[in-house]
Amino acid sequence: MSTQKRAGRRRPTALDFFAGSGLVSYALEPEFEVIWANDNCSKKAAVYRANHAHDGFLEADVAEISGNAIPSADLAWASFPCQDLSLAGNMSGIGRETRSGVFWHWLRILDELRESNKKPKILVAENVVGFLVADDSAHFRAAYRAIRDLGYRAGCLVIDAKDFLPQSRPRAFLVAVSDETDIEGFCIPAPCASSHPTSLMRAARAVADSEWVWWALPPVSARKPTLASLCERSAEWDSQEKTSRLIAMLSDRNRMKLDAALRARGRFVGTGYKRTRPDKSGRRVQRLEIRFDGVAGCLRTPEGGSSRQVVVAVENGEVRSRLLTVRECARLMGAPDTYALPGSYNDGYRAMGDAVAVPVVRWLVEHLILPLAGKRGTIAA
Repeated sequence: MSTQKRAGRRRPTALDFFAGSGLVSYALEPEFEVIWANDNCSKKAAVYRANHAHDGFLEADVAEISGNAIPSADLAWASFPCQDLSLAGNMSGIGRETRSGVFWHWLRILDELRESNKKPKILVAENVVGFLVADDSAHFRAAYRAIRDLGYRAGCLVIDAKDFLPQSRPRAFLVAVSDETDIEGFCIPAPCASSHPTSLMRAARAVADSEWVWWALPPVSARKPTLASLCERSAEWDSQEKTSRLIAMLSDRNRMKLDAALRARGRFVGTGYKRTRPDKSGRRVQRLEIRFDGVAGCLRTPEGGSSRQVVVAVENGEVRSRLLTVRECARLMGAPDTYALPGSYNDGYRAMGDAVAVPVVRWLVEHLILPLAGKRGTIAA
C-alpha cells in the first residue's frame, strides 16, 4: 500500500475487505490510497503481500475484526465470497450460516465505524450477478435495505469484463454514498441497457425504494487485447492422446464449432470447460464445451463448482489443448506480468478466479467512485 503523497496533496483513502489476491487494491491505488485490507486465506494473503506492502494488511476472519480497530477512510470496498450466490454454486444466498453471509459481518463493521465517527463516504459491494436474482432478489433486497439503514443512498450497476478483456465476467456493483452526499450529475432518471440489465431492473423493483439510484456510467470505449495475444507461446501443450480424449468429449453442437475452425484458414484460439450434461438417453456424462468467439469463459474456482478452463488452439488442420496457465489467468484479469503469483498452480488459479478484473474497477473508479468522493485525482491535504 503506497503512502506516497503528490506534491503536498493526498489521495482519498480506501479499505479493501475480502481483498484476496489484491487486484482491487492494485486497481484502486492509482487514485486511492489503500490504507487497510484483510483476507482470511493464507494462500491469497501470500499473493497480496507479494504485491503490496503488508503493514496495513490483516490476515484474519472478518468475524473477529472490530470496526474500532480499523482506520477512517473515504471508501470501503467489499468483494465478499460468491459461492452461495453463483449459478455454479448452490444459490443459498447470504444467510448468516453461508460463506456469502460474511456480508453481514461487513455491515456490522460499517456500523461500528459509524458509531466511532469513522463512517466511510462511499461503499462498494461487488459480487456475481446471482446476487441480484437469488431467491427472487430476497438476498439483494435484504443487503440493500441494511445499507440504507446505515445512512446511505444506493443503487447498482452491472459491468462485464468482456468490454475490457477477452473474458466473459459480468459482475454486480452495489454502490452507496452517505445520505448527505450531493449526487446530482452522477445518476439518471431511468435505467440504461448498458449497465442496468433486466436482472438488475427486476432487483430494483423488488427493492421498491423511491430513492433507488440509477448510477450513470459512460459507454465503454476501451481497447481490449485479443485472447490469442494473451496466450503464452512457450506453454507446454497436452499430448495428442490427451487432446484426442478431450475432443471425444464434445457434443455434436460443440464438435460443429471445432469443425468450422478446422475448415477455416488461419489460427484460432478458443477455450473450454468440462461440464456434466445429459446425453440423448438422459444419462449424465461429462462434456467439453468450447467457444471460438475470441472470449474466454469466466474464470472460476473449484469452490465455485467448476473445472479448470482449457485452451484449444486450431492451426493448419491441427488441434492442440492444454490448461490455461496461471499467468494467462492473471492476464485475463488485467494484471500485469509483473504481478507476483507465489504458490502452486491451483493457488494461482484460485487467486485469480476469485478476483475482480482490474480495468473494470478502474473504469468504475474513474467515472463514478472518484468523482463521488469529490476528489478528481488529488485534493488539498
